Amino acid sequence: MLPNSGKLAGRTLFITGASRGIGKAIALKAARDGANVVIAAKTAEPHPKLPGTIYSAAQEVEDLGGKALPCVVDIRDEKQVEDAVRKAVDKFGGIDILVNNASAINLTGTLETPMKKVDLMLGINLRGTYLTSKSVIPHLLKSSSPHILNLSPPLNLNPVWFKNHTAYTVAKYGMSMCVLGMAEEFRGQIAVNALWPRTAIQTAAMDMLGGEGVAKQCRTPDVVADAAYVVLSRPRTFTGHFLVDEDVLREHGVRDMDGYAVRPGHPLLPDFFLDEAPEALARQMEEHGATPAFKPPPSSAAPASGDPIESTFRVIRGVLSEDLVKSTKALYQFDLSGEHAGVWFLDLKSGSGGAGRGRPDAEPDVVMTMDSADFGKMFAGKLKPTTAFISGKLRIKGDVALAIKLEKMMASASKL
Repeated sequence: MLPNSGKLAGRTLFITGASRGIGKAIALKAARDGANVVIAAKTAEPHPKLPGTIYSAAQEVEDLGGKALPCVVDIRDEKQVEDAVRKAVDKFGGIDILVNNASAINLTGTLETPMKKVDLMLGINLRGTYLTSKSVIPHLLKSSSPHILNLSPPLNLNPVWFKNHTAYTVAKYGMSMCVLGMAEEFRGQIAVNALWPRTAIQTAAMDMLGGEGVAKQCRTPDVVADAAYVVLSRPRTFTGHFLVDEDVLREHGVRDMDGYAVRPGHPLLPDFFLDEAPEALARQMEEHGATPAFKPPPSSAAPASGDPIESTFRVIRGVLSEDLVKSTKALYQFDLSGEHAGVWFLDLKSGSGGAGRGRPDAEPDVVMTMDSADFGKMFAGKLKPTTAFISGKLRIKGDVALAIKLEKMMASASKL
């Protein structure tokens, strides 16, 4: 978990959808610094199925040392948004940070999606984000540390993310396109970025999509809140980025991600719009006891596989454990060439381990250089490191014995 540094002390955050879930988690993270937080959401009265109201969230903010202003806001309503912005400025003297978190989701195909749902998603995700940004920007321009952070995904144009729920993807990508445009429009004046989870997050929306069995495959909203805290602590020159929470935290020195898991050690479900195709997500949810509401319809076409290296590392993350770390005690870096070139790391040295894209934070014990196709074969159990090294397909910098130790983990990974 990421400790607070005090960088948001005295700052004023306007957070939409902050009565629960990720929005509330970001509010509470800021409150620990003594920030001012505007809780802008629709829930004023307790909901029979959903936790929290703007008033209960505001009380939690103040209990942690922050100052709160609860505002009933439907971000589709221009007057409600403008009234909330005016109240925030009157109470706190300005606004430094806007977090566009409010969102609507409906994962159905074109023929199954009523226009009322289409209007709802476009109205909240796209229009609401644009409207709230437009209303807050004049005040951000007066701030010494202005930020807009949209909880929206990288613009992945792989058709698999459109074919089963075109309306939702178009609406959600609308939030990301606001980042793309406003970051350039206000470059040098306001930092405008997007943040998206690497894995599913345990929220009311996720429970709706996967049922009770999905929780153990999720991380808590704290992982997004900690990543948001890092981003919002950066200068205004840090702008135009589409960020993933885990990447942000690892770059900031957080190595033990297991503390964010609802059930530490359990395989995690990747989030939408990254590398795993919808069919693979639905299959994984079912394998671990969840009931995906978004299960794609049967198709004669083979599902897109996405990036096979990312898929391999997802499997690797599923077999990491403290015992494996204790028996290996090494930090690996993989420099891959070929069709899926890139740099990846495997931490079998600290905590319960970690794996992902990019260079490790510390000096690696072993650097393994090879073609990405051979890497896939190696972790599928079809090519042993020893054989690859002898045949010249694998170059090793560092302790060769540590490279050979990977065979134990590969044997476990190839069974999944």
